[in-house]
Amino acid sequence: MSGLMRHVAVVGAGRMGEGIALAFAQAGVHVSLIDLKARQAQAQASYFEAVRVRLATEAQSLVALELIDAQQAERLLSRVQLLTLEAGGQALQGCRLVFEAVPEVLEAKRKAFAWIDRHVAVDTIIASTTSTFLVTELAGMLSAPARMVNAHWLNPAHLMPLVEVSRSTATCEAVAAELLATLQAIGKVPVLCNATPGFIVPRLQALVMNEAARMVEEGVASAEQIDLAVRTGFGLRFSVLGLLEFIDWGGGDILHHASAYLSQHLGERYTAPHSVLDNMASGRNGLRDGVGFYDYRDTDIDAYRQTRLAHLVQRLHQAGLAPRFASGLEALDQPLLR
Repeated sequence: MSGLMRHVAVVGAGRMGEGIALAFAQAGVHVSLIDLKARQAQAQASYFEAVRVRLATEAQSLVALELIDAQQAERLLSRVQLLTLEAGGQALQGCRLVFEAVPEVLEAKRKAFAWIDRHVAVDTIIASTTSTFLVTELAGMLSAPARMVNAHWLNPAHLMPLVEVSRSTATCEAVAAELLATLQAIGKVPVLCNATPGFIVPRLQALVMNEAARMVEEGVASAEQIDLAVRTGFGLRFSVLGLLEFIDWGGGDILHHASAYLSQHLGERYTAPHSVLDNMASGRNGLRDGVGFYDYRDTDIDAYRQTRLAHLVQRLHQAGLAPRFASGLEALDQPLLR
C-alpha cells in the first residue's frame, strides 16, 4: 500500500461506478460510492440494496473465476461504502481523488461537478469517466480546471486493464502524472491520449463493429462466421501485436497496396492515411527497413520476432487452438496415391 491512496470516492453508483469501486477495493483501497440522486428514505434503501446485490454478484463471479476466494470477497465488499448525497459531501472532504461516473447527459455532468466542486479540497484530483464528452468541454465546469482529467474505463472496469486518460490544456502535469501513477498502482494499464472524440479504443472499435455489421448487411458472411473469424484470427493476432506494430511487421507498403484495392471496391473509408504514404515514400516500411512507426535499428529483430510468436503460441494454447503434431495412428505417413 506504500504510495497508494487509501481512500477514493466515486460519484455515481451505477454500473461504471460500481466497477471502478470494485477495481480500487480489489487493490485494498477504501471507496466511498456516492449516490448523487436525492431519494426518499425507502427508495434510498431499496436502491442501495440493489447496488449491494450487484456488487456481491460481481464478487462471487470473481470467486467462481478463481481470482479471489470467499473470504477475500467479503473483505472486498467491506471496502466499499455506499453513501447518500448528504453523507457523500462529508466524505469528499478527505479524498485525494474523486471519479465522476454519472449518466452521459451534459446537464447531469454539470450538476455533478458543481456538487463535487463545493465539497472537495482545493488540491483534490477530479476525473470524469465519460465516454462521450471531452475533458476540454468539462473542465470549465470546475472552479479549478487544472485538476480535471478524463479517465475512460472499459467495461467491466474491475477486470479490463486499460484506462484511457486525457487532459485539457489547463490540466496540471502533476495531476495527470499522479492519476497515471495511481492507476498503475492498482494494476491498471493507463494510456495517455489527447482530448479527441472516441479516444483510442472506442474510435477503433466503432469502425470495426460498423464494418462487421456492414458485412452482414451485404451478405459477405453470417454474424456467426464473422465473429468466429474475429475470435480465432483478428482478436488473437492483435492481442499480441498492436495495430501499428502489425503494420511494421508486414510492411507499410503492403497496407498501402491493400488499401488502394479495397478503397477502389469498397469506398473511401479504406483509403490509406498520409502517414502510411509518407513512410512508404521515405523507405520506412517497418521491420525490413529498420524503421516504420517504430524504430528497430537497435533491436535484435530475430529475438523480437521469436518473442512475439511465443506470446501468440501462449494465446493459442489458452484458446485450445494451438497446432498439434500428429503421431502414431493419427499420422498420415502413407502416400495418398498407390
